[in-house]
Amino acid sequence: MENNSIIHPIDPIWNSDSKILILGSFPSVKSREEGFYYGHPQNRFWKVLTGVYNSSIPITIQDKKTFLINNNIAVWDVIHSCEIVGSSDSSIKNVVTNDISEIIDSTDIRAVFTNGKLADKLYKEYIEPEINMNSVCLPSTSPANAAWSLEELIDKWKEEIIK
Repeated sequence: MENNSIIHPIDPIWNSDSKILILGSFPSVKSREEGFYYGHPQNRFWKVLTGVYNSSIPITIQDKKTFLINNNIAVWDVIHSCEIVGSSDSSIKNVVTNDISEIIDSTDIRAVFTNGKLADKLYKEYIEPEINMNSVCLPSTSPANAAWSLEELIDKWKEEIIK
């Protein structure tokens, strides 16, 4: 199968009140089709985050944006463009990273969290040296991360985010 470079199609979500930044790797096919982060119904991101904040799960894109902004959460991905087969992180190559400096410079981000090992690896390799802010790697909310139950994910994310 031929790989073609895909440019990240979703704008970052943040405002000047954002206090934490959560970075994934790259949107899945479903998220790219939906036009918003963590659009695959089996991805547990929204269940985990609303579990951390004891909130109801937002359904619409606008509800999701409102939830993030109301909780001072910025969301984006590490990768600006890459070659990828389907939604498989393991197939990603020829990565160009996003420039997150505008978010960092325009907010009071106190912590950067990465959603999964690939996002963390790429962040540490390409972005951290530029902005000099360490990241905390959280276990991935992807359904491919079957080793973690929903309850375990919520507990671990809450332990790291709510400090």
